[in-house]
Amino acid sequence: MSQIIQRYGAIEAGGTKFIVAIGDETGQILDEARIDTREPSSTLAQVIQYFVAAAARFGTLRAIGVGAFGPLDLRPASTTFGYITTTPKPGWAQTDLVGTLRRGLGLPVYLDTDVNAAALAERRWGAGQQLDTLAYVTVGTGIGGGILHRGRPIHGLMHPEIGHIFVRRHPADPDFAGICPFHGDCLEGLACGPAIRARLGHPLNEARPADLIWDIEADYLGQLCAQLVLNHSPQRILMGGGVMQQERLLVGIRERMRHWLGDYVALAELTDPQYVCAPGLGTAAGIKGALAVALDGGG
Repeated sequence: MSQIIQRYGAIEAGGTKFIVAIGDETGQILDEARIDTREPSSTLAQVIQYFVAAAARFGTLRAIGVGAFGPLDLRPASTTFGYITTTPKPGWAQTDLVGTLRRGLGLPVYLDTDVNAAALAERRWGAGQQLDTLAYVTVGTGIGGGILHRGRPIHGLMHPEIGHIFVRRHPADPDFAGICPFHGDCLEGLACGPAIRARLGHPLNEARPADLIWDIEADYLGQLCAQLVLNHSPQRILMGGGVMQQERLLVGIRERMRHWLGDYVALAELTDPQYVCAPGLGTAAGIKGALAVALDGGG
């Protein structure tokens, strides 16, 4: 008797676009579409329409998994559980993401941060396989980080928001005010893609080889990696996102991480280029992460 293959819905909910997809327990994406992120009601209505139509093609879905921008309320006992909360994304603060999808689809909906979701996918199918403790960092429009301990995402009072830690100023960067609307010169305010563009007038990949921005960016992200080592002891740190497409930057981050750690953590693993490396799933980490959230049932 052949085994029935279960189908799941996956949503990578981003500030610019929602990627919606149908997948199965092997990690295969069977169908995928893009929906531009507009205001919540019309965006989520289009998401619901996609899954209603997809169920007619693929059969009843077992659950929907969502990896979303945040901050998110992930506390099941909270009256705003499943909400996007104090996001700077215009119009999306206090959006009932899970409730809207559950009411529209009549299916279980499981939610986690986009970076926690990507970390789960990398552990299942990518560069984090067989690792119990893993950090996934994305550097793009913002900076976020997902952290797995014993294979599960960290959830507590909230979820980690490592993009908003504070770092020491690089000597060549004393005057840039930072762009974070909440903190100004937190890590995200200094080192995300828009912060680089605010300094240069163009993205990092158009910077000249001799431009100090390479050293500045590597130093700030190297400080982040050193903090991750000291706070969470991950067995690997994966660095993804649009800013991280330059191998030169990855090399600099490794060097600055070791600088900031000094000789205090003298482990051979920290000198391995695979300790801080690119995600194995590339740009598919986000949507496969949402699929992993569905497979795990939010547990």
